[in-house]
Amino acid sequence: MDCSLSRALLSGNIEATPAVTPVVTLQPVTYGSVSPVSTSDAVTSFQGRKRQSQQSVPDDAKRQRIHSHDSDTTVVNQAVPLPEERRRSFPSPISIQSPVLHAHGSPALIGCVPPLQDNLFPDPAGTRLPVAKDELSQQILELFQVCRQQASDLDRKELCRTELQREIQLIFPQSRLFLVGSSLNGFGTRTSDGDLCLVVKEEPVNQKTEARRILSLVQKLFSTKLSSYIERPQLIRAKVPIVKFRDKVSNVDFDLNVNNVIGIRNTFLLRTYAFIENRVRPLVLVVKKWASFREINDASRGTLNSYSLVLMVLHYLQTLPEPILPSLQKNYPECFDPAMQLHLVHQAPRTIPPYISKNGSSLGDLLIGFFKYYATEFDWSHQMISVREAKAIARPDGIEWRNKFICVEEPFDGTNTARAVHEKQKFDTIRVEFAQAWRLLRDKKDLNCILPLKAAKQKR
Repeated sequence: MDCSLSRALLSGNIEATPAVTPVVTLQPVTYGSVSPVSTSDAVTSFQGRKRQSQQSVPDDAKRQRIHSHDSDTTVVNQAVPLPEERRRSFPSPISIQSPVLHAHGSPALIGCVPPLQDNLFPDPAGTRLPVAKDELSQQILELFQVCRQQASDLDRKELCRTELQREIQLIFPQSRLFLVGSSLNGFGTRTSDGDLCLVVKEEPVNQKTEARRILSLVQKLFSTKLSSYIERPQLIRAKVPIVKFRDKVSNVDFDLNVNNVIGIRNTFLLRTYAFIENRVRPLVLVVKKWASFREINDASRGTLNSYSLVLMVLHYLQTLPEPILPSLQKNYPECFDPAMQLHLVHQAPRTIPPYISKNGSSLGDLLIGFFKYYATEFDWSHQMISVREAKAIARPDGIEWRNKFICVEEPFDGTNTARAVHEKQKFDTIRVEFAQAWRLLRDKKDLNCILPLKAAKQKR
């Protein structure tokens, strides 16, 4: 997802839509408590068709309780681990209940990436955590175990996605709502926001015009009919416009975009990198926590978004003298074809085996090496980080890359994911932080010297 969307734009005063349904004391907020406000003027489809009258459909038919066991659909996606067999985060093209596609007789396939029907964090025998023998490695591993996203965290996001898809499909019947980003790519934490991609058609959508009109309808739906459990929906007009909102039931903040399908593709690419080598996820989590603590993980303030940080860690692990990661797009081009139909994207990587590296470096040594690489070795002025190529490559001459201090290639569309870093002062700050972290860790071998662990674990 495009994390460069400005959170600063959200600092203005937003008037909350008054609830029409009276508040019932001591009743928990549920998805079934729908405001009776009519949204007939807001729910005209993009093609101009009027939505079916609410009075013509019984309430129990319009809104099935989110916890009902209405579907016995079993999912076969080996790329995204989800906590229950009923999980439906990757919707089918046409079903309003959005079950994941069946394999239809496909033989059982074995890969290193956990399947959908497994727990979010599968049997340790299948995905063992790395051994931590030194103190720094133990600190990294302990932080990861405390802060990594749990099955219950993903459950809450999926419940919201399922309910919102049901409502949105009353406006756009052929649409699908995808949960993407850190929630599914293996790098989420317990406090990660949710990213949603609303796909209204297979063809590209003009983000300046068509996407904004669609999101305007979604925002109005959220602020009227769904106002009992969706709060503060706000349309952010950015390069990739979104509706930001908070789900009262899950207490999760969400960003919803329209047809930014690159986010779907890179979710499953990153998901595979996360699980083909067991040192990847702990390293990524600690780097994200460090960057957030040092205030260099906020694209709206001209620093690095989380997606760029993940790609920077992957790139470093690819460029070691004895690599810990390969280029998945080079080794398995058929699994990450940028032209692959969306409903097949989640199935493709399921048979990719673990990557066996001869590099036995500990988590601690790898973290120190990560900071050293970007503090002393990487040529920021002339090179671009490319996970697709598994190496640093020369910067392109295109206008998007000029006057940019950090260049990180998006693996599918080739854009610069770090384009938000456009001020030299912010770039210098980032470089200073990398250099300082490297020196402190090299000398003290204690994660607390760059990231107070007690506070980080409490925040999660």
